[in-house]
Amino acid sequence: MRRTPAIGRVPVRDVRPAVECGRRPAKAVAGETFEVTATVFREGHDAVGANVVLRDPAGRRGPWTPMRELSPGSDRWGAEVTPDVTGRWTFRVEAWSHPLATWRHTASVKVPAGIDTGLVLEEGAELYERAAAGVPRGPGRDLVLAAARALGDDTLSVHHRLKAALSPEVEDVIARYPLRELVTASDPMPLLVERERALYGSWYEFFPRSEGTAEHPHGTFRTAARRLKAIADMGFDVVYLPPIHPIGTTHRKGPNNSLTAGPDDVGVPWAIGSPEGGHDAVHPDLGTLEDFDFFVAEARRHGLEVALDFALQCSPDHPWVEKHPEWFHHRPDGSIAYAENPPKKYQDIYPIAFDADMDGLVAETLRILRHWMAHGVRIFRVDNPHTKPVVFWERVIAGINRGDPDVIFLAEAFTRPAMMHTLAQTGFQQSYTYFTWRTTKQELTEYLTELTGEAAAYMRPNFFANTPDILHAYLQHGGRPAFEVRAVLAATLSPAWGIYSGYELCENTPLKEGGEEYLDSEKYQLRPRGWEAAEREGRSIAPLITRLNTIRRRHVALQRLRNLHFHHTDNDAVLAYSKRTGTDTVVVVVNLDPHHTQEATVSLDMPRLGLDRHQSVPVHDELTGETYHWGGTNYVRLTPGRAPAHVLHVGRSTPRIGGPAAS
Repeated sequence: MRRTPAIGRVPVRDVRPAVECGRRPAKAVAGETFEVTATVFREGHDAVGANVVLRDPAGRRGPWTPMRELSPGSDRWGAEVTPDVTGRWTFRVEAWSHPLATWRHTASVKVPAGIDTGLVLEEGAELYERAAAGVPRGPGRDLVLAAARALGDDTLSVHHRLKAALSPEVEDVIARYPLRELVTASDPMPLLVERERALYGSWYEFFPRSEGTAEHPHGTFRTAARRLKAIADMGFDVVYLPPIHPIGTTHRKGPNNSLTAGPDDVGVPWAIGSPEGGHDAVHPDLGTLEDFDFFVAEARRHGLEVALDFALQCSPDHPWVEKHPEWFHHRPDGSIAYAENPPKKYQDIYPIAFDADMDGLVAETLRILRHWMAHGVRIFRVDNPHTKPVVFWERVIAGINRGDPDVIFLAEAFTRPAMMHTLAQTGFQQSYTYFTWRTTKQELTEYLTELTGEAAAYMRPNFFANTPDILHAYLQHGGRPAFEVRAVLAATLSPAWGIYSGYELCENTPLKEGGEEYLDSEKYQLRPRGWEAAEREGRSIAPLITRLNTIRRRHVALQRLRNLHFHHTDNDAVLAYSKRTGTDTVVVVVNLDPHHTQEATVSLDMPRLGLDRHQSVPVHDELTGETYHWGGTNYVRLTPGRAPAHVLHVGRSTPRIGGPAAS
């Protein structure tokens, strides 16, 4: 039996993006451009070339995409590709001997030196004749054939013979239809292309039960639906609901996580299950399934998708506790162990034990998810997936996405990096991140460099600025300016970002100093908010949030992840970065200090903006409406609460006039 050589005739090595060496697919969304790279070389000094081949879900070969050497002598080649439809694609790199490039180099050395001139030109004529055979009939082929004839015509001067072959017009044709020899292809690499919302979107989390009335404080789906217009008007794409299921009464928590609840305390939505039902039921105080359908329809009418929390855990009153005792861990005394995440204790929640009946749990989970999908839910925010086996999620997500590839799963896993990355690799379309805890220039630069590098092939971050569990000290002590700064960062650094209700009111009172829990947390009680009064009194930053979401929709560069580039500033309190996609370029400069005005010189890497190093360009501040002229070096002065950031759309270049420009 003939063995396939481990290395082809022209070696193609280390093709990227590669997730687990190609065992799992890299990810993109339809219309997203990303770079494919590979190491390509051969023996000796002959030139090589390379290209990328995409195959769509139907197996059709896409356009031929030439690669270029990323830096001279590196042997690292790259090309940008853009899959245009959802589905399971493949890509591979083809490398080949490039005889015309080899000949051009040889001719450029020997002909001027008068070495073997006639022989070199005759060899060129033969190569161009062969190359012409691979060019479609038409003007392009005629140009290459004319070059071949000129090279072989010894009645012409050497200059004219060479000039015809090296003309820009001929080189353009040859670049599009190169003469390839010894073609060697890499193994095909899997690529999963999903819908745009898997990468890009603005999320708003709120508790429907807090949207009640004076007569009936506990909100319903129908009273909560009245809030949807305001959420849509702020420019959000996704409205995310914590669990909407019946809540247990055994060990129910009271306000501020107290262990004793009064008769009117509503309990924690994540303590799922009561005699009224489990994960496939709705809390009777919220309404009925028909009321939920009304809420989903109203959200859709306002251009919003509904994301539903999926928390695979139970209250002691959940029907599963009696029906499926094997799904829980029983202690020697027969009691079931409640959930803990020291020092936090969740006496009202039983975690699931997976290994006794994983097949049964997978089947039941698929049933529940499909139940809510039938009621219009196509996005699930999964609570604490890192406390369940990875293989369980792999089976569940594959089981759903096999028939419904548009369904999106967001992993709420604030845990060790290995687990977070593995969950993303095994199916989760989006991931919570450490963004909430990255507040300094160095922390943000290092973390975003990680997220937008090789990890971006499989892990899509969703930057929530706060959650019902997390009120960071930066927000507690920075006041309104801190909320403004973090909103700008989240909305412009990541294509997916979100806030938990109350963020726009700058709610920042902790339960205790040094902790991250909110005082009077909405997890344990109703929290009605006077939205209209807050806006009338100017206590809301909703106008800024609306502006940020408008800017995001206007600029495709902000809807992408892998295009982030940081620029130098001479002040550690000032962060500068850009995003560029096609002709759309946005530069963001942020004052990270919520207490003091900061000044800095911003040094732009102009080539990364698609500009010459010495050009000056108009930049339009999308936050203020001001227009400036910026070049490579620019002065900024940013004041908390008044002008905490610039979000600059870079216009067309103009000749550089004078020195640095001030903002």
